[in-house]
Amino acid sequence: MVVKKKKESQNAVLIITEKPAAAEKIASALSNGTDEKIVNKDKVSYYEFFRDGKKYLVGCAVGHLFGIQQVSARGPFPNFDVEWKPNFEGKNKSSYFTKKYYDNLKKLCNGAEEIIVATDYDVEGEVIGWNIVRFICKKKDAKRAKFSSLTKDSLERAFENLQEHLNWSSAFAGETRHYLDWFYGINLSRGLMKALTTTGKFRILSIGRVQGPALKIVFDKEKEISNFKAETFWQVFLNVVDDKKQNVEVKYPKDIFNKKELLKFEHLKGKKGVAKTEIKEEKISPPVPFDLTTLQTESYRFFGFTPSQTLKIAQSLYLAGVISYPRTSSQKIPEEIGSEKILKQLKKYTTLTKYAVNKKPIEGSKSDPAHPSIFPTGEQKKLSPQEKKVYDLIVKRFISCFCEPAVVDVKRMVVEVNEIKFYASGKKIKEKNWMAVYPNKNEDREIPTINGEVDVREIRIEEKQTKPPARYSAASLVKELEKRGLGTKATRAAIIETLYSRGYISEKSIKVTPLGMKMVETLDKFSPVILDEKLTREIEKEMESIENETNFEKLKNEEEIILEKAKKTIVGIAGEMVKNFGAIGKSLEDANEKVWEQEKEANTMTKCPVCKKGKLRIMYGRKFKRYFVSCDAYPKCKTIYSLPPKGMMKPARDKEGNIEMCKECGFPLVISMKRGSRPWKFCFNPACVSNKDWVKKKEEYKKKMENIGGEK
Repeated sequence: MVVKKKKESQNAVLIITEKPAAAEKIASALSNGTDEKIVNKDKVSYYEFFRDGKKYLVGCAVGHLFGIQQVSARGPFPNFDVEWKPNFEGKNKSSYFTKKYYDNLKKLCNGAEEIIVATDYDVEGEVIGWNIVRFICKKKDAKRAKFSSLTKDSLERAFENLQEHLNWSSAFAGETRHYLDWFYGINLSRGLMKALTTTGKFRILSIGRVQGPALKIVFDKEKEISNFKAETFWQVFLNVVDDKKQNVEVKYPKDIFNKKELLKFEHLKGKKGVAKTEIKEEKISPPVPFDLTTLQTESYRFFGFTPSQTLKIAQSLYLAGVISYPRTSSQKIPEEIGSEKILKQLKKYTTLTKYAVNKKPIEGSKSDPAHPSIFPTGEQKKLSPQEKKVYDLIVKRFISCFCEPAVVDVKRMVVEVNEIKFYASGKKIKEKNWMAVYPNKNEDREIPTINGEVDVREIRIEEKQTKPPARYSAASLVKELEKRGLGTKATRAAIIETLYSRGYISEKSIKVTPLGMKMVETLDKFSPVILDEKLTREIEKEMESIENETNFEKLKNEEEIILEKAKKTIVGIAGEMVKNFGAIGKSLEDANEKVWEQEKEANTMTKCPVCKKGKLRIMYGRKFKRYFVSCDAYPKCKTIYSLPPKGMMKPARDKEGNIEMCKECGFPLVISMKRGSRPWKFCFNPACVSNKDWVKKKEEYKKKMENIGGEK
């Protein structure tokens, strides 16, 4: 690939991609590596190559370049006067960097005789492509490339079989979702904050058409746990032995809640019984291919990665070309992906392919019209430790789908004493097959084979307590949302992250905070429809009707009908909120105060090293929208330390809850948490030895940006 400076575009075919990495992959694949990388004055790259006598340009977005924004700065409540606008025109300064990608695409569009949208083939990808086509390129339609992986073969097939039009059903479904999310999310969140301000307090609050029902689910679980009353019960075991001195422990199948019932077991010791053992060969099928939810739950089970972290890692693996598109609900492996070729390529990576003896894979029941299940492409790249863990899991899952079922001998023993039956079971794995490939908990559990008379040697009675229902983890909550038809495969992880960031839920084993509890109680009293998952499911069904329609005019009409219906619902909700602003605000005030106190205490660290009187505390500045550390003796002490601009910041604590200190300088450590990334622990003292390299790089970057007139 040749790197060149800015070059004027002539009549050409413009390929629009979603991310820079995808642009590079597509250009390289379609040009057989002869593409030229051209860098403009804003340091944004695009690619140029010739194919079949035609000139091609490949330009990229960086995700969404447009967002739904309010038309005027002020407006009524609720407000539906919104439109698509470039993100760099919004209030969020962090989106300003998208302007240079917007400008680059605008220049590439000039003179382009044909446009091909090659964004991710899903609802969001379609919206990104459609917005670029209509708002930047000023075109009504474009051709569409459909692919599920960024391999050369997959991309070649996609561009040899281009769709003549955009995928209008996905485009309208995506646009409708964006409008609905704004109408519900922004309006209702503003309503809550307006209510709280009636008390003279302020806090960022949010609620939405999926966020509300999701919070209600964990609230109901919290109530179930708090209302749980443990009960005592007993389990009865017998140790029996036969004439060959073989002994085994057998169990009475029922838990006993009435202590008097234990009397019937007291006299069994020394009695004789009859044992009968059956051995049956069973086959255990391999696990079905990965869809996104299953990958997220398995990644959490094995590595402790949150759903957001797993999705981010999977997206990175997809852009590297080593796995297929991850945002899929399919459990199918179609023939066209070339499984045989992939397995041959994987032989260079792992010897586990020797177990893949079947040509036809096992499949699950779920399908997705846009993409197959998640699978490795066979290509290899250098991966980070986190990426390698998820990649290896995907590889093993894929290989196991082509393996024979495991063969297991299952033993079931029944021992009858005084007409009371006791049971024991065991198993022996005869042929591992897929179990030798994919991690699983199946292990041999040996019991002897006993048939005939036995003596009861011992009676063992265990007293136990019933346990409360298990709390949700982020992974099991994603699974629950999918089960209930709430959210989409691409949004569920983000919804849970929002519940955490708003302070409604906390901890890995999810607990609802006082603010989260009060939020549900308040909405349940004054506006229960916000929490009603039936409303969200109805909307999802309406979305399905759009996704199954292909006619442009009908789609446009369907979108208008759904949005008008939503407006009426929201006007009704808003009316009730306005009537009860004072009561809602008062209801949320106490919980808000508790949260502030908890946050204040949780964010307070050690004594200020300057004034020696106040304490250092992590604060959040609304003006600059970032965290910093300052002394709580302000304004007497004006000590302040900057923190990195992105992520949520908290004091680093050990297992006992004590503040962790820097070994180099003795300052307290801070932990940064970003959505989809592992926590980062660091010292914020700029004079610390551990920060010398970081400070040096920061200064070098600052000078570089000043020289080129770029962002700071």
